[in-house]
Amino acid sequence: MSNFDRNAPVWGAGRAQQTSAVEMDQGLRSFMLGVYNNMTIGLAITGLVAIGISMLAVAGVSPTGKVTALTPLGTALYASPLKWVVMLAPLAFIMFFSFKAESMSSSTARAMFFAFAAVMGLSMSSIFLVFTGESIARVFFITAAAFGGLSLAGYTTKKSLSGMGSFLIMGLVGLVIASLVNLFLQSSALGFAVSVIGVLVFAGLTAWDTQRLKEMYLYSDLDSESAAKLSVNGALSLYLNFVNMFQMLLSLFGNRNE
Repeated sequence: MSNFDRNAPVWGAGRAQQTSAVEMDQGLRSFMLGVYNNMTIGLAITGLVAIGISMLAVAGVSPTGKVTALTPLGTALYASPLKWVVMLAPLAFIMFFSFKAESMSSSTARAMFFAFAAVMGLSMSSIFLVFTGESIARVFFITAAAFGGLSLAGYTTKKSLSGMGSFLIMGLVGLVIASLVNLFLQSSALGFAVSVIGVLVFAGLTAWDTQRLKEMYLYSDLDSESAAKLSVNGALSLYLNFVNMFQMLLSLFGNRNE
């Protein structure tokens, strides 16, 4: 009888630890699902806005798919100085979001993220003027498959990817600078190099960001509001990785309208 009494607390502690581990695992799964849900909604908004704006902007298309005429809206967006505002608006939006992120509530941050996704859709609508719809769809599914595999690898790997972080951020800064320079140089060689390096950088960032989000949830004492805000910020990070990887792959493998 004394042996049974002595062992009872041990069994109780084991069950409590198991319950705690199960609850933590369920919480992590719910958190990551929220991240991916927010990201998916953001991508859907971007896609719908891009398709809708491109349809409103194009007045005529040749049998080969080349745009032959633009509507007044299309002329304003793609053939006037306003095109620079449209092109750079997402970058300005990101800078504003980063400065205000800490002071926002989770619901405001989510609304801002979805608004940003719409602005990104406006900016990306011009790809339908340059590339065929078939190649855009093909590259999108290639990107989705690659993103899914990379994010899964970042989630499941036991190896710490923290050492990649500073290297990838440096690469990202270099890509942004090179892309801005190439807006004026219009160098095909520089554009090709940016696309190839960009695919590698955003592939690494996808795995790194996924592991970073997982560890932030597991090792930070987050209340429900903080977790919800982190979910939105995480969705934004993964969304940007996906969109940029898609654009880089499209420039490499997309078929241009002739």
